[in-house]
Amino acid sequence: MTPWFFGYGSLVNRATQSYPQTQAARLNGWRRVWVRTEVRDVVFLSIHPSPGHSIDGLIAAVPNADWAALDLRETGYARRDVSGQITHNAPASDIAAYQVPVQDQRVGGAHHILLSYLDVVVQGFANEFGPAGAEAFFATTDGWDTPVLDDRAQPLYPRAQTLNPQERALTDRLLAQVQ
Repeated sequence: MTPWFFGYGSLVNRATQSYPQTQAARLNGWRRVWVRTEVRDVVFLSIHPSPGHSIDGLIAAVPNADWAALDLRETGYARRDVSGQITHNAPASDIAAYQVPVQDQRVGGAHHILLSYLDVVVQGFANEFGPAGAEAFFATTDGWDTPVLDDRAQPLYPRAQTLNPQERALTDRLLAQVQ
């Protein structure tokens, strides 16, 4: 049986990944959260249990159960089984999501969100779920008190994408509403 993963951040942007078999899905009982670690000075987008809440994203098949490339991309995260908490229409029963382990999370530090990363995430949600999907991303993510580093002119995020003026304006408008 082919395993699948649930992407809830940059993996929603199909331009940042090459998994051919994907579809929209919802993870129930969770919210997204920006978390700090000692690994780097930018925050990780992670998930945390939150009964009564849900987040949208994409599920994708992992061809030949070859997790190596995805595990490398998701360094700093641990895979966890979320099979019973996903609503979807795919022939998938074995689904994992990546989460920063609780023991690796830190409270303090001079961490920041890369705007180039946030742009990629918002672009992905807008493409998959429309502007309302991008709005829902912000509404279902915790930790917006983290400062944002504007690196658009020279993106630090390795999978940064080119955004059109409307996409940039969407990110800017939604960010202004939460900060």
